[in-house]
Amino acid sequence: MTALKASEIERFLARPPDGGGVVLIYGPDTGLVSERATRLVGKASEGDTDPFNLAKIDAGDLTSDPARLIDEVLTVPLFGGRRIIWIKDTAGKNLNPALDPVLKQEDWPALVVIEGGDIKKGAGLRKLVEPHKRAVAIPCYSDTDRTIDQLIDEETRAANLTISREARAALHHVLGGDRMASRGELKKLCLYAHGKDRIDTADVTAVIGDASAFEVSELIDAAASGDIATLDHGLERLAAAGQNASVIANQALRHVQTLHRMRWDVDRGKPPPQVVESQRPPIFFARRPSITLQLRLWSVADLEKAQGILSEATRQSRLNDPLGFSILSEALLTIARAARGRRARQR
Repeated sequence: MTALKASEIERFLARPPDGGGVVLIYGPDTGLVSERATRLVGKASEGDTDPFNLAKIDAGDLTSDPARLIDEVLTVPLFGGRRIIWIKDTAGKNLNPALDPVLKQEDWPALVVIEGGDIKKGAGLRKLVEPHKRAVAIPCYSDTDRTIDQLIDEETRAANLTISREARAALHHVLGGDRMASRGELKKLCLYAHGKDRIDTADVTAVIGDASAFEVSELIDAAASGDIATLDHGLERLAAAGQNASVIANQALRHVQTLHRMRWDVDRGKPPPQVVESQRPPIFFARRPSITLQLRLWSVADLEKAQGILSEATRQSRLNDPLGFSILSEALLTIARAARGRRARQR
């Protein structure tokens, strides 16, 4: 089976198949990988935490002893029930020698759940899992606007809170790089707003204003505005904080795509401030002056070139994780130099 489509994932997690199989959960959003693995194991085990039925294994143990996995898979639970093997921390580890003997079996009773890293198509565990009839691959990419809204709704409903349209828009510029981090920020926000009926923009600014995801927005704005000093400093901070370069590159690409759409409105005669004010969901108020400037600096044609640069940077940084920040830095600096040149010509 190939990787599940986005529309199929929630249904699969809610109703995992009976019997044995292998489920590989992979992608650049490590928080979402962990969340989906936890949901799947919880649903498949029906809450059974008996260590004879649920085995949690560090991938490092399987690289040093590949035969252990097939032994675990073929072990019959002592007191009945479904056996689940949950494999964690697979980044940088070769699990193919451990998994290959399992997939060569005609049938096996256990469910194997693997938390994978950002694996490219046709390589590593994906090459083994995706063609196999008893295996499923679940990709985990950065949240879209729709899934961010779903996440906001889940957490605010659980806390018996509503949220203003402006606060929701502000959160869209703060969340999305990592599902676990996003959910943690939302829980913190709901706790801060406890005792109120509604979350407002001031609550978002007070609680999440210094979050790393917001720093990414500042970094992207610095590049698109030609502020090279801020860009250099921001790249250093995010690299030191362990941020994922491909996630940042993808966020920058989405921002440039939004600018491209907005610039068409400017070319049709609307003033940039009016275009910025008319966006739905609303643009976070602190970013509006910078985005207004960006609309004045960039043409439609040049934004299309910037999209090409960032699309390639996203692809290359995913394929070459150790070089990710070098690739990202070069792409953003290229864009920042172009923006700085336009600012100089407009003075």
